[in-house]
Amino acid sequence: MFILIGAVVLSLPAASASGSRLPLIDSLFTSTSAICVTGLTVVDTGGTFSGLGEWVILLLFQAGGLGIMTFSTFFAVLMGRKIGFSETDTIKGSMDRNSVYGLERLLYYILGLTIAIEAAGTAALFFRWKAVSSWTAGESLRQALFHSVSGFCNAGFSLFKDSLTGYRADPVVNFTMMSLIVLGGLGFVVLMEIAGLFVKKHPARRLSLQSKIAITTSAILIAAGALLIFFLEKGNTLKNLGTGEGLMASAFHSVAARTAGFNTLPVSSMSMPTQMVIMFLMFVGASPGSTGGGIKTCTLAVIAASVYCILKDRKKTSLLGRSITSQIVREATVIIFLALAWVFAATTLLAFLERNNPAVGGNFMNVFFEVVSAFGTVGLSTGITSSLSWGGKLCIIATMFAGRIGPLTLALAVAFKDKSERYFYPEENIMVG
Repeated sequence: MFILIGAVVLSLPAASASGSRLPLIDSLFTSTSAICVTGLTVVDTGGTFSGLGEWVILLLFQAGGLGIMTFSTFFAVLMGRKIGFSETDTIKGSMDRNSVYGLERLLYYILGLTIAIEAAGTAALFFRWKAVSSWTAGESLRQALFHSVSGFCNAGFSLFKDSLTGYRADPVVNFTMMSLIVLGGLGFVVLMEIAGLFVKKHPARRLSLQSKIAITTSAILIAAGALLIFFLEKGNTLKNLGTGEGLMASAFHSVAARTAGFNTLPVSSMSMPTQMVIMFLMFVGASPGSTGGGIKTCTLAVIAASVYCILKDRKKTSLLGRSITSQIVREATVIIFLALAWVFAATTLLAFLERNNPAVGGNFMNVFFEVVSAFGTVGLSTGITSSLSWGGKLCIIATMFAGRIGPLTLALAVAFKDKSERYFYPEENIMVG
């Protein structure tokens, strides 16, 4: 519903900088990309949309970043509507199954954290851009607010035609945006637990296993991704940059590839091994209950731990000194299987639909990269997005939607559930591997 309302508003002449209507497929694509906090665009955001259009896009990715359930429930609570037990359990479960917070307290914590972090990011960008640009104070504030919210929500939308390429050497802009992306990608409950460590009477003054896994896995992925990008690109897109600037650009892309979608280097000019590294980071994405997409860091960690324990011939999957239930391992396995199945099917379909598209040029890597970026709700592209056909855009729209909803949630929503399981078949061994 949010996507459709956004598409209608963005197709109005008032939302366009030129005063003409945006084609419905393009407004639908933009609305989906904003709600699903993806950042893939078929038009130049800053040049195509009016002030109204930009505010609508900001509102859409702010709602998408907070989570539609969180966003809508917060306004329902403000208006005095009673939220039932089942709805409370569902909403809390979407962020953390074992949260010690009441629903209203949890919502206010989330809103407070969001406002505080986005305000801090806006202030840092505002003072930096006011110092280094010729913009007025109002324009600096507009740019800072838009990019701060987009960064924290891992949306990847930028008012600059070339994203943040013009600020590749600016450490303030780079580290501010990286901080916003990382904080948004860790997840609200993780942020609340980290904040709780500094409050004496906090109800949960320790890090849960989920928070430890999310922080550890994120740190490993960012560090490993940055080093790989640096060494793979030092003779390519980084060859004319100094070591410091090259490391900063590599770190930025390692962070941004985890569902944010900003770029300071031309992705289309990167080598194929680098693009494969970025696709892996995009596929994994952020952490559960965060503003980002992907299969999530905890899913990857559970599967990796499960494989390790199988190789060690251990009966139980364990991680960081705790045993993981078989139900969680099953869910993680299904999530990865469904995600790979969707990416494979969508890549095949998009390659078929765009087989005669000269902009794609029969380049499988461009198609594969586009689909993984859409599924991970990232927004990085090799430059083919705006040239896609109607069918290709619809394929990417569906992939962004599936990536944001989550493959397991989507599958359970459309599956025919059999609740009358009253018997079990006899067991028999088969060979696998």
